[in-house]
Amino acid sequence: MAKRAIAVASHPDDIEFMMAGTLIRLKELGYEIHYMNIADGALGGNMLGHSALAARRLEEAKAAAEMAGAIFHAPITHDLEVFYNTEQLTKVVRVIREVDPEIVLTHGPFDYMEDHINAGRLAVSAAFCRGMGNFRGVEDVPPVMTDVAVYHSLPLSLKDQLNRPVTPDIFVDVTSTIPLKRQMLNCHQTQKQWLDESQGMDAYLEDMASRAKAMGELCGFCEYAEGWVRHNPNGFCPDNFDPLGVIARPAVN
Repeated sequence: MAKRAIAVASHPDDIEFMMAGTLIRLKELGYEIHYMNIADGALGGNMLGHSALAARRLEEAKAAAEMAGAIFHAPITHDLEVFYNTEQLTKVVRVIREVDPEIVLTHGPFDYMEDHINAGRLAVSAAFCRGMGNFRGVEDVPPVMTDVAVYHSLPLSLKDQLNRPVTPDIFVDVTSTIPLKRQMLNCHQTQKQWLDESQGMDAYLEDMASRAKAMGELCGFCEYAEGWVRHNPNGFCPDNFDPLGVIARPAVN
C-alpha cells in the first residue's frame, strides 16, 4: 500500500502558494497525496454572490487537485468561519482517519490570519485524535495508530501576525515543481483580480514564484524552495520519525 500525505489548508489557493511543491515531490516519491481546504472561499472576491463564488472556487480547487494527481476532500465551512470547535474538529478527524496519512502539511500557529491558524489547529488536533477510539462523532470510522509527522508551512507574507519574520527549520527544493505549481495556481481564476485588490499582489503567479525564490535564497541550496517547521512529535510519532526528511534539509548558509 502506498504511503499517504495530506495537505490541510484554510482557503482555496493556500496549498498552491505554500505547500503544493512539497506535495508534488511526495507524489513523485510514490505517495498517495490528498488535498483539503477547510473553507470554501466564498469571501474571496466581490464579482459573484456568496453561494455562486463558493461553487466556482470549489471547481477551481478540484481542478488544481486533479492537476497534481491528488485526492480531493470537500471544504466543511465558509471563509472567516473556520473555528476550533467540536463540530469542525469531528469532520477533520473523520478525514484524517479515512486517509491515515504519515505526513500532514498544514498552516502554523504563527500564521498571519485567524482562518489559517484555526485550520492548522484543527489539522493538528485531528492527527492527535486519530487513534482515540472514544472520540465521539466518528464511531463509524475505525481509529488508526499510524505514526504521523506534522509540518507547518510558512505564512504567505513570511511574517507572523505581529509582522515578525518566520524562519523555517527545513526546506524542500521545489525548483522542478514550479511550472506545475503555476498551473495549479492558475486554476484559481477568481483570485487574479481579488488578490491584487485585497492584498496588493500584482500578477499573483509571479508573486508565488517570487516567494518560493526567496525561500531558495534563504536555504542556500536551490533556486526555489518551500519552508517548513516541524511540529513537536510527542503524541504523533517517535522523535526520529521524520518522513519529510527524505526531501527536506536545513539551510546551508
